[in-house]
Order: sequence, then structure tokens, then C-alpha cells
Amino acid sequence: MTSTRTRTAAAALLAATALGALAPAAAHAASGPAALPAPFTTAATAQAREAASSPATLHTLSRFFARSGALKADAARPRLAGPSVTVYSLTPGFVAGTPGAPVAAPRFVASKAVSADGQVASLWTVRTTQGWKVVNIATGGDETDYVGKAHGRGTVFQEPQIDAWYVVRDGRVLPLDPDARRAVGEGGVSLAAYQRLVHKKYGDKLPGSAYDRAGKGGGYDGTPAPPSASSAHAATATTSTAFAAAGAATAAAAVLAIGLRRTRRARRVAV
Repeated sequence: MTSTRTRTAAAALLAATALGALAPAAAHAASGPAALPAPFTTAATAQAREAASSPATLHTLSRFFARSGALKADAARPRLAGPSVTVYSLTPGFVAGTPGAPVAAPRFVASKAVSADGQVASLWTVRTTQGWKVVNIATGGDETDYVGKAHGRGTVFQEPQIDAWYVVRDGRVLPLDPDARRAVGEGGVSLAAYQRLVHKKYGDKLPGSAYDRAGKGGGYDGTPAPPSASSAHAATATTSTAFAAAGAATAAAAVLAIGLRRTRRARRVAV
């Protein structure tokens, strides 16, 4: 876990849950993890990118990039940079050891945005009953950067509880960042070994568990956790929790109006 974050092992609900953006369930095989679900289609990704580049989103991005006061909003001139990508996240079925459950599934589409002075942010877009909506703006470009560093060799996914990034390649889970290397070592582990690892860490925190019933974090449902906020932006943490229980339109509007942020340290990526 990064030094700038404090997060319970049970991931809090992202607005995607309230917005109906859960990924399609994968069919269970007789044994072993299933093949990873396909990423969002080209057409769906284009729709997500359209939402991320809408005038309303760009206006919010301008204010987001100007939040420190070093840059005026009307001088931010945000633009999208690089391709929009499907972001996969660890699934609760895999954590539980459900036969045939894939290690990860698509959760949202990420698009990198850049300001005139070089700031970078990531837009998280989910499919709702009202179309694709931007539900979060996060500092940095991890979501698109790690996918790019894999060079199309395998499927990149996140273990959100510790903000670790991996690539599944040739039946192995390989680390892409320091948090992942601390979890699985430099050479990675087999899928079976990784399943045992995450089951040990999170298996007792799934929905319906004693941990869940005790109200210690809501249980791990596989949805990426909202970013934590710095003390200077504590209000965003409250918002990220509140909009998880809100209606679709309200939740999307809340995020666009406030521009959630997360703090994360600089990373070097190695494959």
C-alpha cells in the first residue's frame, strides 16, 4: 500500500456500483480461473471517450487543474492524450476461490487528460442506464500508463486494496509497480499462487462475511475503491462515499461538480 493512502482491505464502493456499471459476469468453468472477459468494445470505448471529452467534462477538468491556484482555470486548456483503455480489477469470485472465476474483469474506461502546464489526470468513465458517465477524476495517469507499458502482452489489472498493478501473462501474475512487487516478488507468481494470496488477505472480508456484517468496510465486492483524499481535500472523501449511495444522475453530477482527486506517489514501471 502506498504511504499516501490509508485504505481498509475491504474496498469501498465506487460510484460505478450505484451507476449500474458492474462488469458482465463470466461463466464458471469446471475448475481453475476462467479466461479473462473481453475489454469494452471499440464502440463502447468511443462512447466513453466522447463523455470524457465533452464540454462539461473539460470545464470541470479546467477547474481541477487550477485547484492549487498556480494556474487559472481559463488557462488550463485540458485535452485528452493517448488512447482510452479498459481498466480491469480483481474479482470477488477469484478472491473467494469460485471455480472458473476470472482473476479480473472490466470495471471502467480510463482516459488520460493533460493541462497546458503539463499536469496529468485520469478520467474514469462507466456505463450507466443513461449512457457513459465520468464518475471520477484522479491525479496522474496510472490507469493508462500501466496498460501501455504492457505493450499488449497480457491483460493489465489492479488490486485496488493496495493500489498494485499487474499483468496476467502466460498463466502468471507479473508485477508492474513497487506495490505489486512487494506482494508477489520480482518474478511474479502463478495464477493459483496469486489466488491463495488474495484469498488469505481478503477471503474473510467478502460480502456476507462476519467482517461485512460487523460493518467494518462493507465487504469486498470487487469494485475499485474511491481514491483517498489529502487532508486539504477531505471533503472529497466524504463525497466519494456519499455518491456511492446516490442515484445515477446525482452521483455523476456530484463528481463532475467537485472533481475527486487522489494523492499517489511517483512510480517507475517495469515489465
